[in-house]
Formats: sequence, structure tokens, C-alpha cells
Amino acid sequence: MRKGWKYGAAITGLLLCTAVAGYAQDGSSKFIRQGNAQFRKQQYADAEANYKKALERNGKSTTGHFNLGNSLYLQKRFDAAREQYATSAKSTGDKTVRADAAYNTGNTFMEDKKWQESVQAYKAALKNNPNDEQARYNLAYAQAMLKKQQENESKDNKDNKDNKDKKNKDKQQQQQDEKDKKDQQDKKDKQDQQDKQDKEQQQQPQPKPSKLSQDEAKRLLQNLAQQEKKLQEDKMKKVKGTPGAVEKDW
Repeated sequence: MRKGWKYGAAITGLLLCTAVAGYAQDGSSKFIRQGNAQFRKQQYADAEANYKKALERNGKSTTGHFNLGNSLYLQKRFDAAREQYATSAKSTGDKTVRADAAYNTGNTFMEDKKWQESVQAYKAALKNNPNDEQARYNLAYAQAMLKKQQENESKDNKDNKDNKDKKNKDKQQQQQDEKDKKDQQDKKDKQDQQDKQDKEQQQQPQPKPSKLSQDEAKRLLQNLAQQEKKLQEDKMKKVKGTPGAVEKDW
């Protein structure tokens, strides 16, 4: 990307645009001049201090805010620089100043690799100054980098989704394997328990007939004797009741 910057006449280096005209007659011009001299010597912190002194005397100074933004930019304090560029653009109706403020704002975003924001800033610069070829060039570059960023993000999102899906699938498979393993173990434990019960039942001694006491044996024999006697009596009764054959008297 080709960069340069404007400070009255074009100077090679980072393209910034510095408003130097229109000093107010309120004492602020002296500090702006001192700040500009220090700025040319790359004494950016000292230039910042003088620009701030100028703004203490004239807080609405477009030049003071713009040049303060430049000194902050070159100290890589990009957020603070953007605030000063925005203030300078709001404080003037000059489209050239607005275009330069938008251009420099685009540069701060580009330094931070905030491509979407830099695209918008360069578009604003071209809206105020359609003939700024440097803004057009930087806009094309920022758009190309934005497209590349979006493609990378899309690829990363797809890779992340694929990885997430794979992790979910692996987790589900693991859960299923654990369930199958538990079911198999439960089945084995149940079979082992059944086998143990069957073995215990086989090993248990069969019940033996209880031993009769002497009195119980005596009573049993008496009952048997009575039953036998009754049977004999019933038998005799049947014999006596049976008619016998009558012998002939020859």
C-alpha cells in the first residue's frame, strides 16, 4: 500500500493531511506555529503539548484539533487521534478539511487492521473530495483486505463448526459405548448372581425325615394294630354272613 501525507506541500512518508491556515487572533496561533515547527522535527509529544495549549485558548479551532490528531497519530495513539479528526470535521464546513480528516481516520483504522471501518472512512473522504486518488487507492486496498478477512472468518467458522460437530459426534459415540458397556456389565452381573443362587441351592442338604419319639412310635404301632384288628373283624363278619352248601342226607 502506498502511503504519504500532506502538510502544505506533499512530503513523503505516511499520508496525513494537516490544516495550517486560518489561525485565530486569540493567542492560539503562536502555539500552533510552535507545534508545527516541532512536528516537522518529529517532536510529536512536544507538538501535542503546544496544540493542546492552542485549544485551551480556542477550543473550536479546526486547525488545533486537526494538527493535534496528527501528533497523536504518529505516536500511535489512534483512538485519541480519531476523536480529534472527528472534532475538526464537525467544526468546519470546508469539504477539503472534512475529506482530509476522513482520510486520516481511515489510515488510523488501517493501522489497527479494522478494514470495515477504514472502508467507510475512505468512502467519506471521497464523498467530500472525489478527486483524491490516494483515498481511492487506499479504499481499494482496504476493500481487498476486508474481503480476505471475511473469507478467512468464513473458513474459520466452517472449520469450527466441523470441529464442533465432530466433537459432538465423538461425545455421543462415547456415551453410547459407555451405555453398551454398562448394559453388558449389568447383564453379566445378573447372570453371575443367578449362577451363584443356583449353585447355592444345589449345595444345600436335602431335608431328612424327622426321628419319631418313643411315645409317637408306640402310638403309631397301636394305631396300626387297631387298624389290623378292625380289618380282621370285618373279614370275619363277611365269612359268617356267607351261606354255606348243604350236604345231602343219603
